[in-house]
Amino acid sequence: MKQVLYLFFLTFVTIVNSQNNNPFIPKEGKLVADFVPNKWKVIAKSEGDLNKDKINDVAFVIENTATENIVLNGGFGKDTLNLNPRFLLVLFKTDSKYVLKSINKKFIPSQDNSVSPCLDDPFMENGGIEIKNGVLNIDFHYWLSCGSWFVTDRNYKFRFQGESFVLIGYDSSSFHRSTGEGNSLIINFLSKKKELITGTNEFKETNPKTTWKNIKIEKLIKLEDLTTDSEIDY
Repeated sequence: MKQVLYLFFLTFVTIVNSQNNNPFIPKEGKLVADFVPNKWKVIAKSEGDLNKDKINDVAFVIENTATENIVLNGGFGKDTLNLNPRFLLVLFKTDSKYVLKSINKKFIPSQDNSVSPCLDDPFMENGGIEIKNGVLNIDFHYWLSCGSWFVTDRNYKFRFQGESFVLIGYDSSSFHRSTGEGNSLIINFLSKKKELITGTNEFKETNPKTTWKNIKIEKLIKLEDLTTDSEIDY
């Protein structure tokens, strides 16, 4: 009997945890708060017109606050790791309500990473979200206190077209903290060109080399298809 009760409790806890990590998000609401589930919080937000109707829309990131997603770390880095999931939501504003236009549950990394426990929060530490000139910008900053000397910044630019948010630009730059040597990559998915800059140095003047190349693109990448493991390489 005790074993049956234990199995029932374990199943119940698993279901509850699953629901907490993947809660119901409404399709529309009167307030931004209507899209924030119980025990979740808004950690970043930006407003601006994304669909050219002269009304400010909203893009924001919410994070679960469940204590069961904060785990002990037995290796290098912090004593505990906050692995709570984060969702990116984009709302279109009308005269009377907000409408959920896009949601991505796998693109914004959690505060900590069990595989790389020395990694600082890529999104909240010098990263973030911004709507500027009708374009949604998402920035990540990768810095590790152990395991790597490299610092990397990534910027994703999304524009609403054809009823979806598509990736129109991608910038990536990286340098070595010891030598200062680095490089950067800029991709324009609309012009179908990429720019690779090599030979830069954070600590001294150099003569970087810039190489332009055409790229082949069959279709633009949609925001909802990106994950934390997505690689942008053309």
